[in-house]
Amino acid sequence: MPCYLHGLSTALPPHTLPQTLVQDRAEAILGPKYPQFERLLKTFITSGIDKRHSVVPLEWFEEAHGWSQRNTAYLEGATELFCEAAQDALQDAGWIASEVDCVITVSSTGIATPTLEALAFTRLGFRDNITRVPIFGLGCAGGVSGLSVARSMAVARPGSKVLLVVVETCTLSFRSDRLQKADIIATVLFGDGAAAVCISSESPADRQVVRFNAGYQKIWPDTLSIMGWDVDDNALGVVFDRGIPAFVEEEFAGALEGALTHTGLNIDQIDRFVCHPGGAKVVDALEGVMHLPQGILDAEREVLREAGNMSAPTFMFVLDKVLKSGKSGQMMACALGPGFTASFMPFMVEKQAA
Repeated sequence: MPCYLHGLSTALPPHTLPQTLVQDRAEAILGPKYPQFERLLKTFITSGIDKRHSVVPLEWFEEAHGWSQRNTAYLEGATELFCEAAQDALQDAGWIASEVDCVITVSSTGIATPTLEALAFTRLGFRDNITRVPIFGLGCAGGVSGLSVARSMAVARPGSKVLLVVVETCTLSFRSDRLQKADIIATVLFGDGAAAVCISSESPADRQVVRFNAGYQKIWPDTLSIMGWDVDDNALGVVFDRGIPAFVEEEFAGALEGALTHTGLNIDQIDRFVCHPGGAKVVDALEGVMHLPQGILDAEREVLREAGNMSAPTFMFVLDKVLKSGKSGQMMACALGPGFTASFMPFMVEKQAA
């Protein structure tokens, strides 16, 4: 059984971080501590990123912060982003919060118990018998995997209204104490953001039809060290294996073939792949392994340029751009995340009537 898109929104926090300014501040903070920093300076330029957005101002990163301060900033910033994204998606769908039967929250950049949807409960006006499904640990695959979970919930309860909210505050993981290359790359790439979708098994009557079908995941054994978080006394510490682009080139084609077989499609039937842009090199690798024309993943590069890698919600920013561009046809959502996991979800966008 398919389910349908009723509303979609994206949200960015208030503090804009131009890449040139981030580079200058990172050089001032990390340069004296990290002997190889000068060699990595070029990554700020080649990243394909013009700016990011953060829940805290740039000055916040000049001081040391422990777990408590970082998580307090997460709780405040992520709750604000959650509410903004949820309210805008509900408005786009023509729903009100009290009509929502199930809310799914995807977030991996802080700890909230009670979880974010509970923190936003009174402010948004959810019913007291709403089903809450918080999901932690999906990382960059969280947008596609979360959408797959939301679809499953909508299909399991036909006619129910499901709200998915994806929120990440990646910038709060900035580290000036570990001095690992992965921390430099995170400083180059990471931004904060949120997105939300409203879906139901009932087709909307007054908007373009976007129909989601069952998702597919592939996890590779013995790959736990490729991507994720290290946890220590001070903060979360990003894990980025330098071989991710090469891994994509070697392994992604097989995972994609499995997803296509599972969904009964072949690659020639896909009119548009909609991908999570983890970084400029990853986007290049995806185009290569899927034999796409160089530069065809334009929406992915545009999101990366405007907001950086926001982890889980980034895919939904790309989805929003693709839909607003007027593209239609059979599409396939793709993302890679901790596990190491590839997440796929086919969806059909019907052509709008003239």
